[in-house]
Amino acid sequence: MQAEDASKTPVVIDGVRTPFLKSGTGFRDLMAYDLARRALSGLLGKTGIDPNEVDETILGTVIQEVRTSNIAREAALAAGIPESKPAQTVTMACISSSLAIAHAVDAVRLGRASVVAAGGTETMSDVPIRVSRRLRKKLLESQKYKSPLEFLKILKGFSFKDLKPELPAIAEFSTGDTMGASCDKLAAMFGISREDQDAFAVSSHKRAAAAWETGFYDDDIVPVSNGTGSEPVLRDNGIRADSSPEKLAKLRPAFIKPYGTVTAANASFLTDGASATLITSRKKADELGLKPLAVIRDYIFVAQDPVHELLLGPAYATPRLLHRNGLKPSDIDVFEFHEAFAGQILANLSALNSASFMKDKADVPVKPFSIPMDKFNTKGGSLSLGHPFGATGARLLTTASKRLQDEDGRFALIAACAAGGQGHAMLIERL
Repeated sequence: MQAEDASKTPVVIDGVRTPFLKSGTGFRDLMAYDLARRALSGLLGKTGIDPNEVDETILGTVIQEVRTSNIAREAALAAGIPESKPAQTVTMACISSSLAIAHAVDAVRLGRASVVAAGGTETMSDVPIRVSRRLRKKLLESQKYKSPLEFLKILKGFSFKDLKPELPAIAEFSTGDTMGASCDKLAAMFGISREDQDAFAVSSHKRAAAAWETGFYDDDIVPVSNGTGSEPVLRDNGIRADSSPEKLAKLRPAFIKPYGTVTAANASFLTDGASATLITSRKKADELGLKPLAVIRDYIFVAQDPVHELLLGPAYATPRLLHRNGLKPSDIDVFEFHEAFAGQILANLSALNSASFMKDKADVPVKPFSIPMDKFNTKGGSLSLGHPFGATGARLLTTASKRLQDEDGRFALIAACAAGGQGHAMLIERL
């Protein structure tokens, strides 16, 4: 067996994140840039690495702010990373920071970099709102006008509907379907009941609350001030420790009415937040005296039918990643899956335990299997902690790496779905 090249072996040193807050609350006056720069500066502070050692910064985001189109560059500069070090912004819906980490892994494996800051950021409190396409065209044309009278041309042929603002779309561009409606259909396809979805959501909140009470997340959090002189925010604010099936049962369907099973309580909420991880080569970690948490062994991105299987990415990615690495499901000690909806999680778990799905869809020789719940999302998940679109992937990696250390496990598997009918999985091994 060939010896591993430590100079090209990607490892996770550590990770941080801002608190994840419900949109419109504590971070409502901040830009995604503000959250990103705070996460990056917190990462530098926690790891103690000299900013000059960072070869590149890669951040994921979904809803772009036009003033910071390359938000990674702006945040890196503000965090003190030298101007001579490049930065790039990537996007792949809810797996954007997973893509950022994958790019960091590839840079290390190819020898192009030995230290990369990778993560993501998102705010839903301050999304860009556009004027109508017709008004945009008129405003662009007006730049050529020379006199005040010429500007009156803008009004020619206008109606009030042309002044109606355009909000960011919540529906899939290719299908016109919303993610929540797609989850309703997926849950029906796999026979996932409303009761089971509510029970899973309650469990997520209970587990997240317990993780906070035991101090699991304390070291991950970078305090963030909203700049108005108030006390820094130190904790997630979407966790409902008093959640119960009885309370959730009272909510009405949010998407397909009146028969849908997805509600506001068994779906992840709109969230503001940022995350960052430090990815280095194993050799560079040794040179700098850094103690890695885990080796990133492999990752995969998948895509499938966006009409009927929009949120089924983890079920496609997980068996393929296991097969490619010669592992059995029982070899995995830690599972961390993104919880977009309780119905989405339960449908993916059901698919993995379905003989027909594993044979006809996954298309790899992995037998159907169930994931033990004592290995799965034991510290809560996106349903309870929150889901800033561009930042969740890095949170999953940090949580999985820490759990491996705490639980003395060897392998962890991370997985997530994304808009467009895409998905991701990553395999890490404890050091």
